[in-house]
Amino acid sequence: LRGWWVPRRFAPEVGGDGVPQVVESLTVHGGRMRGRVAPLKVLATALTVGLGGSAGREGPIVQVGGAVGSWVARRFRLGEDQVRSLVAAGAGAGVGAAFNAPIAGMLFALEVILSSFAARHMSSIVIASIAAAITSRSLVGPELALGSRSYRMTTFDELIPYAGLAIAVVAVGLFFLALVDRLENHAAKIGASRGWRRPLAHGLIVAAIVYFAPQLFGTGQGFTNELLAGITGEAWWMLLVLALGKAVATAVTTSSGASGGAFMPSLFMGAAVGSGFAELFGPVWWGRAPLDPGAFAVVGMAAMFSVVGRAPLTAILIVFEVTGARDYGLILPLMLVATLSTFLSERLHPDSVYSGALRRKGIFMRRQGSIDILDVVEVGRVMAPVRIKVATDTPVEEIDRMMRSHHSHGMPVVDADGALVGIVTISDLGRGGDVPGRTAADVMTPRPVTVTPDTPVSRALERMAALGVGRLPVVDPNDPQKLVGMFRREEAVRAYHEALSSRTDAELQKARLAQRTAPGAGYYDFRIPPGSIADGRRLREVAWPEGSTLVSVRRGREVIVPTGNTVLQADDVVTAFGTDASKARMIERLNAGADEPTAEMVLEEPEGEEETGETAPSP
Repeated sequence: LRGWWVPRRFAPEVGGDGVPQVVESLTVHGGRMRGRVAPLKVLATALTVGLGGSAGREGPIVQVGGAVGSWVARRFRLGEDQVRSLVAAGAGAGVGAAFNAPIAGMLFALEVILSSFAARHMSSIVIASIAAAITSRSLVGPELALGSRSYRMTTFDELIPYAGLAIAVVAVGLFFLALVDRLENHAAKIGASRGWRRPLAHGLIVAAIVYFAPQLFGTGQGFTNELLAGITGEAWWMLLVLALGKAVATAVTTSSGASGGAFMPSLFMGAAVGSGFAELFGPVWWGRAPLDPGAFAVVGMAAMFSVVGRAPLTAILIVFEVTGARDYGLILPLMLVATLSTFLSERLHPDSVYSGALRRKGIFMRRQGSIDILDVVEVGRVMAPVRIKVATDTPVEEIDRMMRSHHSHGMPVVDADGALVGIVTISDLGRGGDVPGRTAADVMTPRPVTVTPDTPVSRALERMAALGVGRLPVVDPNDPQKLVGMFRREEAVRAYHEALSSRTDAELQKARLAQRTAPGAGYYDFRIPPGSIADGRRLREVAWPEGSTLVSVRRGREVIVPTGNTVLQADDVVTAFGTDASKARMIERLNAGADEPTAEMVLEEPEGEEETGETAPSP
């Protein structure tokens, strides 16, 4: 109940796991997080986990690190891309410090937080993760959060039961994800109507579960270490019960609105399922080497985080580093099970525990793929000026009239000082019925999501798609309340055409550069033969060979700068730039079909003398 009260009273964003909130800040708010998030998240998590809630502290640490990174970026007035890098670096540093594992922190930030391995973010994330690990080792020593003895796969036929383990882990992991969805949707449906009664009821349920299974208290880190060491002595069915109990206790804890993560609980569940799987099938295994419950517990952790977090690369490396593995004896089972678990779970359940939390808020993430051509266009180049805006005290009837007269579906709301305080749309006007006396302040969406002029259009569109909105206010990078423009779907179309034009220009420039730097490229002159494909035709009507660019046309003493409408005549001398191969193709094409094959390559032409040349051979 106390863990729920902190986010309820001071900052709603400190409730829940912490990782989805960081991803939301990057996707929707450009990495901006309030400074109060870090201390309040620490307090809320300490109350939740310390008083027995079944949750982890790693997700909250990610949010604390991201909030610190956001604060540093704002302090130094950095651009949005640098803000994103520092938020991800802070999140990775949090994981690296919590587990004393810098590589794991780096991969978590890249694969889970950013969903991108872009090189421009790599340096800050690596440096922050290393610095966090060094600081952690200096303060608390080199101890690892989890530890295991060295395990090895002795024969390749052991991969068969490991593949079976992946199926068992996927079943338990999907049960956990489905339960989280069900409880969170129910919590969203009842909203704040039950106040403190919901967290109280959830707390009593968790207390009852922990009373009958003390291993599920808090993070469960101690029992997980016992599973990794293979010293629990529990029967296989009891380990399965503990895994399912941890899933229920964690889902109930997080859906209460308290602060706690799913990272360590997923490792607990994976270790329990892995150890129980080995205990169940060990007696009937026909292989040459017995199934070691400790080894299956290690691999089960990677499999479960692959299902819950949908980050197989992070799962492999984080388990490998966190457990302090001394060799690569289990690397093949880790790779097989993490990949197979991800493959199966993605086909049976669309979301991870992190993306599911965002989806329930109406935020839909897209995975980074190939480079978007809209990455090269910034919002400032296509944004529209602010033509209409309303004050907070403007009556709803007046807003409706203004929207109709300007054919607008939404407009920004500003206060008496002109600072942006919200945005109002047509759907906002219809919300709440026909209550007289309502103003813009009553119906607007406060603190709207914004972009800055230097935000790439691709990121602005991603933000609009995630929220399902058709417009975003554009604000000054140094003052998030200073309105400088509006970005709408119409501007997105303009940006797309501009990006296409830029890309075409770049491709043409690249082609010209390749042509200029090709071996043997240079200027050459040729004469137009009578009756050829060029005689009496416009320049743009002639199929000129590739690799040549026409520069000028000389007609007697007159020099013509050619355009597409320039009409060529017999005996015109054309200057072109191209390669040796294009020269030969040019003469062949002009001689083909001519009255006489007299196309010439003009070799020398001293000033004041007749052009002289060598007749090119006929094809």
